[in-house]
Amino acid sequence: MERNTVIGIILLGLLLTIFTIVNQPSEEEIKEKQRQELALKQKQKPKVKKVENKKKTESKSTQILVKKDSLDTTKQVVQTEEILTIENEKLRFNISTKGGLVESVYLKEFKSYDEFASSTKKTETDKGMCLFQKGDNSNAIQVSDVKKTINSTDLFFEKTSVAKNKIVLTSKNLEGKSIIQTYAVRPNSYELDYNISLQGFEGSNGSNVALNWKTDFLKTERLMDEQRRVTTICYEQKMEGFDYLSETSDDEILAEDDINWVSYKQSYFTSILRPEKPILKNGSKMVVRNFGETEQKYGTHIKSFNSTFILGTVQGAETNFKMNWYFGPNDYKILSSSGHNYDEILNFGWGLFRWINVYAVQPIFSFLLNNGIAIGIAILLLTLILKLILMPIQWKMFASSVKMRILKPEIDELNAKYPEKEDAMKKQMEMMSLYKESGASPLAGCVPMLIQMPILLAVFRFFPAAFELRQQSFLWAEDLSSFDSVYNFGFYIPLYGDHISLFTLLMSAVTLLYTFMNSGNMQQPSQPGMPNMKVLMYIFPVLMIFFFNNFSAGLSYYYFISTLFSIFIMLAIKYFFIDEEKLKLKMAEKKAKSASSGGKEKKKSRFQEKLEEMQRKQQEMLKNKKK
Repeated sequence: MERNTVIGIILLGLLLTIFTIVNQPSEEEIKEKQRQELALKQKQKPKVKKVENKKKTESKSTQILVKKDSLDTTKQVVQTEEILTIENEKLRFNISTKGGLVESVYLKEFKSYDEFASSTKKTETDKGMCLFQKGDNSNAIQVSDVKKTINSTDLFFEKTSVAKNKIVLTSKNLEGKSIIQTYAVRPNSYELDYNISLQGFEGSNGSNVALNWKTDFLKTERLMDEQRRVTTICYEQKMEGFDYLSETSDDEILAEDDINWVSYKQSYFTSILRPEKPILKNGSKMVVRNFGETEQKYGTHIKSFNSTFILGTVQGAETNFKMNWYFGPNDYKILSSSGHNYDEILNFGWGLFRWINVYAVQPIFSFLLNNGIAIGIAILLLTLILKLILMPIQWKMFASSVKMRILKPEIDELNAKYPEKEDAMKKQMEMMSLYKESGASPLAGCVPMLIQMPILLAVFRFFPAAFELRQQSFLWAEDLSSFDSVYNFGFYIPLYGDHISLFTLLMSAVTLLYTFMNSGNMQQPSQPGMPNMKVLMYIFPVLMIFFFNNFSAGLSYYYFISTLFSIFIMLAIKYFFIDEEKLKLKMAEKKAKSASSGGKEKKKSRFQEKLEEMQRKQQEMLKNKKK
């Protein structure tokens, strides 16, 4: 646990102790009272004497005194906040009559990592995983005209209709005006329908209607830093398409195009708001902010999202706005089936890497899981399938490395024959002739590597974003979406962590073995000052121990299996498919045949012609210098 977190917990404990002793109101209650007083001032109501309560109650609800005028009497009415609940098989919403806000959301099918790791059995009273709780979310409706601004957070709402899956709330005390909010959940769905109706606002025709949406997401995964690293606001523009704010730092943007939908996305869950008509660009703004270490929510919440969306303008006596909210997992199958491009929020990489994941890796992985194969075995089979697809490329690479190893003595002779820089062009010419006569090419091993590199990089993005890995165990890893730990130090080691990841060690070990088996094919640098590639190749597996220690266990497991398969395939090619002695004889025959071609030169390639021309010019320049 970090030092600042420990200090924060101690300070909170002291504050709670002092609060218990003096029995003072909490900071939240003070702020609530201030908001209520401000609302009363905006309504320009005369002061009303408070009525003393005869009995103290332990109710946690918010109370406010409101004056009602009649011809000859003044009555005081106490309005009380009430929490209403709607739910379906997947979601549970708590709706407050104070502001008509979504106070909290629970996903019934999931648990936070802390709940998952505690190994407690689920009971009938469990609500599920909480995305945000009281005080973390606000969806306020704001109507502005030249006279005043009406904000729904300052209003109380009464229950017009309440059912298990639908709630209708109507505002009070708006002097002939009313704001009606309707929340409805669909059966067996992660979606919430949200409708707003403004009635009696014809005097504000043309005024902007805004939705101020603010959410502070609770921590749900194992590592807060990793969860924060991929958390941001994503959105789809009407004309410009998909875009997002920075994942690593505070960021904000003024809309430059109308917006189809906005997602408050974290690592494995998201909240997506999609209005029936696009959000207007003029006046719309989105902000994502990290919590500072001194803030109370630093150790419990991921990031803070705050947006203002212009939904439209007041039109006549009744104006309606329809929206849809998605509160659910970042599951590719669910998001891609929405029909609204929600799957764009999944960080599968960009360009070619994303295409590989969407059209190759994801379909294969989903097929394996849908056929009842366990997650660990599915990763193994996925790796095997990808390696078999790439096997012809690895065959080409290995054959090229064998040819280069056979030619190495002759290449060394050329390096010794032309040690001077002035003869570099001539040495290059003879090397090109040697490669051509023997049928070898130094680029034959590089090109196949470049072909398979996009798949390696694509998978690096796929597994950390794959929802299927979340809280799925395999061997000693309790959660493949997070790191596996076989030993916890109890303290933090800089650049490494506070634990030992066994999958990372295994991955580094087999990578080191693979490097050793290929080190014979790596040539030493022929020019002074050039780095020794063998040394760099051995350093890389060691660095992986530090780089991957906090990464997803599923990713480390994949690279471990992938490298192990590469070793097996290389050994199989070496001992069963490619006979080095036969290849050596074949190259010698080709070289002899080229040498005894009767002096008839084959047509030179353009590259060879340019090389000869450069050599000729270089020799002329040297002669001129000597003169």
